[in-house]
Amino acid sequence: MYRRTIGLAIGLVLAAFVSQAVAGPPQLVTAVEGIAEFKLDNGMRVLLFPDASKPQLTVNMTVFVGSRHEGYGEAGMAHLLEHMLFKGTEDHPNVPKVLKDHGAQFNGTTWLDRTNYFETLPASPDNLEFAIRLEADRMVNSFVRKEDLVSEMTVVRNEFERGENSPSRVLGQRMMATAYEWHNYGKTTIGNRADIERVPIDNLKDFYRRYYQPDNAMVIVSGQFNPQRALAYIHKYFGSIPKPTRKLNRTYTEEPPQDGERRVSLRRVGDVSLAGAIYHIPSGAHPDYVPIDVLERILTAAPSGRLYKSLVKTKKAASVSGGAFATHDPGVIRFMTEVSAGNDAEDVLNDLVTEIESIGESGVTAEEVQRAAQYWLKNWELQVADSAGVAVQLSEWAAQGDWRLMFLYRDRLEKVTPEDVQRVAKHYLRQNNRTVGLFLPTDTPSRVAVPSTPDLKGMIGDYKGREALAEGEAFDVSPENVESRTDRGRLGSGIKVAMLPKKTRGESVQVQVTLRYGNEEALKGKAIASEVLPRLMLRGTKSLTRQQIQDQLDKHRARLGAGGGVGSASFTIQTKRESLPAVLDILKQVLREPKLPVDELELIQNQTLSRLEARRTDPIALAQTALVRQTSPYDPDHIRYAPTIEEEIQRWQSVTRADVLEVYQDLLNSANGEIVVVGDFDPAAAKSKFDELLADWNSDVDYAHVPYVTDVDLTGARKAIETPDKENAVYIASDVIKMQDNDKDYAPLMIGNYILGSGGLSSRLGDRVRQKDGLSYSVGSMLRAQSKDKRTSFMIFAITNPVNMPKVEKAIREEIDRLLKDGITDAELASAKKGFLQSQVVQRADDSNLAGVLGSTLSNDRTMEHYSNLEKQVGQLTVDQVNAAVRKYIKPDRITVVVAGDFAGKKPSGGE
Repeated sequence: MYRRTIGLAIGLVLAAFVSQAVAGPPQLVTAVEGIAEFKLDNGMRVLLFPDASKPQLTVNMTVFVGSRHEGYGEAGMAHLLEHMLFKGTEDHPNVPKVLKDHGAQFNGTTWLDRTNYFETLPASPDNLEFAIRLEADRMVNSFVRKEDLVSEMTVVRNEFERGENSPSRVLGQRMMATAYEWHNYGKTTIGNRADIERVPIDNLKDFYRRYYQPDNAMVIVSGQFNPQRALAYIHKYFGSIPKPTRKLNRTYTEEPPQDGERRVSLRRVGDVSLAGAIYHIPSGAHPDYVPIDVLERILTAAPSGRLYKSLVKTKKAASVSGGAFATHDPGVIRFMTEVSAGNDAEDVLNDLVTEIESIGESGVTAEEVQRAAQYWLKNWELQVADSAGVAVQLSEWAAQGDWRLMFLYRDRLEKVTPEDVQRVAKHYLRQNNRTVGLFLPTDTPSRVAVPSTPDLKGMIGDYKGREALAEGEAFDVSPENVESRTDRGRLGSGIKVAMLPKKTRGESVQVQVTLRYGNEEALKGKAIASEVLPRLMLRGTKSLTRQQIQDQLDKHRARLGAGGGVGSASFTIQTKRESLPAVLDILKQVLREPKLPVDELELIQNQTLSRLEARRTDPIALAQTALVRQTSPYDPDHIRYAPTIEEEIQRWQSVTRADVLEVYQDLLNSANGEIVVVGDFDPAAAKSKFDELLADWNSDVDYAHVPYVTDVDLTGARKAIETPDKENAVYIASDVIKMQDNDKDYAPLMIGNYILGSGGLSSRLGDRVRQKDGLSYSVGSMLRAQSKDKRTSFMIFAITNPVNMPKVEKAIREEIDRLLKDGITDAELASAKKGFLQSQVVQRADDSNLAGVLGSTLSNDRTMEHYSNLEKQVGQLTVDQVNAAVRKYIKPDRITVVVAGDFAGKKPSGGE
């Protein structure tokens, strides 16, 4: 049916082209499971993925150039160009602003094999045309000016420096550089500092003109749109770009087989040791990739993974992680482990490689393979059900050689066997193919030959796939319609409930359950126990082990998450209609029969303490902690007291299972809280299930909201924290305003802040500090208002090179002063209104976000009328109202500033 629909659309488009005397209509290449590929005469590839179930659309433009394509002196050029394409064209001189004006959630990313640009907007013909026109325009008409390069170069360098603050990222990059002697996969995508600082603008322009052409790009449209209209717009804007005359040189470097183990050591200031291993593997398209992906899960999964059992459960390591790189050319599988305090990193590394390389001889069980395959299949299905996410993911598969590899990956997963997994383990996970250690001479060569990328045309052939996923309804996410479709009430236990049934793509459903308990007195001294309780509840029940819970969730293609804080425990579910009853049965056991295993508590403690140790020298963590302690003054025994990092370490070290059990037995209950269900489900059956799940669960301790402090005496103090040997510094500033989110001044103040710094790149702070001065990769401001207490936090943040901190502070203060003195303009207000209102549509179009919004209305005894009124108020705001609110509440002499970085050890570097 989908192919017939596409065919009809093509026919209509062809007729329109003929009538307009336009030659070369898009040609249908193939269609697989609801996704259709077309090709334009100029070589541009097109993917269309209609999904009527959400009132949003995503346009993704992918250019097939990444760090793999960079030559001598060009390291980081692909990534730098990604930044430059936000600097504008003649027709779109301010790309971030025009995207914000359309309410878009947008970004750009660069990786080894591709660069992509994507935006998700409210679904409408105008937004469809806008996004397609914008991407076609900036693909070939971006300014790429020297003056923009001067500012953006320092922004990219700031991003580079941020990565230099992370030992795990630096260690991973060093290992990749050592594993690859010749191939560009050994070069980090963000580039080399010298190349970033010194790249000539003419070289950058040449790189841009060479690769940003229609024969080297793909545009993907997904979501709620008319395929006929999309094809017409794509043909109009992308099809009008001339086919390039240059012949694009393809990369041909092959990494030779490794003939001995390699080692790299990294020594920097920090508190946590790391150990890792890398092995060369085939490309993502190769049939061996799937059993390798399964193998990685068998080794690293928690709690069943072999590395998890041998390192984390024995407390030699705080965590293990892994990943198999699905790349165009042969890639790597990487394992990283965070060494627990008191253990020798060299010993942990030896244990790591021993466990990894023994699997080739010992083999794997059918249960292990099935469990890992189920996990990846679940992720695949949940991903495909999200059309916005698929638009971006398809570019990853296309960058490997063909987007249909996404479906071949699934097909291969369903057929993978223990013999496949053992075979790849035995072949690739060998000493002479690893990068971790010293070179050791051998008498005879022992090389691991990695096969080249297969012939995709012959391998894929005329692949057609299967039936497309069930389509959802076209749903209006206006507050009024959401409210009219939502059934509100209370269950027998007393808990509030909101249910919004609607047809969704893939019959997906989202569930959020929040239990609220305790009061200020009852919760004293129980902050850590309350925080850890929901996580520990997921680690095993009286009938199910942690692994059995995970296996059941994978079997039912479901995710079950847990989190919480002082006095609240939250659980989220993402699954399909047919699986919801079974997943709620699992949730019932988690809620009513948790085992709270002491060994799992110790693992959580170990992992958390390891992360807290790392925060001791992290500029962002130190600055955030210092600022919160300044703006949230509580006595040390108050449940909202903000501990120092050292105090938090002590708290985590002292928490016991008895503490957690006390919170569960004495406080946790189902009388207070919220349940929200959004998606494809049977409301009556769900209510009945929840009634059964939560019945007769009470506490003798009454629940009461613990208020936040609202009167905070701030004097505009500034604090500087030294963090030696950290390449990146952070600026954080804050004030506390006595205001709730339903006060009459909230909307104008919110929009004033939106213009100042919440509009992302297109804001006064973004325009000045990042776009113009090039001082910070990340800069902005936030306004966070409470619903039950008169407390609103106003915060400004930026990261920068420590040497540039005085310039950042000066620029931010000047922009605040300019806002207060001159006010906002009519144009800024109109743009902010439009961007904010459309962004609300995009957010509510995501069912998990919508569930969160409905949960908030339940918690605060509201309906969606609150959001309707807020949007109406925003729509009616005047410049005078916004200026009055900004001047009334933003007080520079109250704003507390904390900066953290290596200010003593840094000297000015090149490129300023």
